[in-house]
Amino acid sequence: MIARTLLLGCLALGVACGPPTPAPSPPSSTSTAATINPARIDRVRHDLPAGYESGAIDQRATPISLWGFGSQWVAEPAECAALAAPAVDPGTSRGWSASGAGGIVYAAVVRTAAPSDPWLVEQCGQWSFTGGHTSGAVSTLVAPVIYAATTAGMAAELTTVVEGGTETHMHADLFTADLGDYHCFVTVVTDPGSPNPALGADVAADLLVKTVSALRG
Repeated sequence: MIARTLLLGCLALGVACGPPTPAPSPPSSTSTAATINPARIDRVRHDLPAGYESGAIDQRATPISLWGFGSQWVAEPAECAALAAPAVDPGTSRGWSASGAGGIVYAAVVRTAAPSDPWLVEQCGQWSFTGGHTSGAVSTLVAPVIYAATTAGMAAELTTVVEGGTETHMHADLFTADLGDYHCFVTVVTDPGSPNPALGADVAADLLVKTVSALRG
């Protein structure tokens, strides 16, 4: 009798009687990036502007070396040096360089040799470096957001004093992505005195996004 009464009550209310339906499980908060394949970095050459010729890159290359600095340089503050010369295993480096009317483009991916400091970018919003006759001032750029990656962006203004006191200038935009065991970077070096339109920071940022996508397959 009680069961009949409950059934009639449920029908009258237009609802189904029975055990409550379990709530769906919340989506997992674990983020996993695809496996990195350094060889895929060559695919990004096809995204270069028309007229660019590409070639190999030195396995020992870091952003600071591609800006023309050897081993004898110092940063101020000193800890900011890791942004342009991270701790990596040079024997694992893969990448390419390309030159054209708008500047020189470099892209590389390499295994890290030590964990990166996630707070370093915030600590080094403005920093400088010197080496030989060249000095540089670095400021932060807004980096593209990439899934499961820590990204950073920097702009460097470099000045070299040559014989007789003449100054030459160079500009570089750098975007980096830390991908777990790998560090990826794209830097574009331009000559402010060139009559040709220079590649902008947006080009370097876009190439970083495409490079990470290619590395992940």
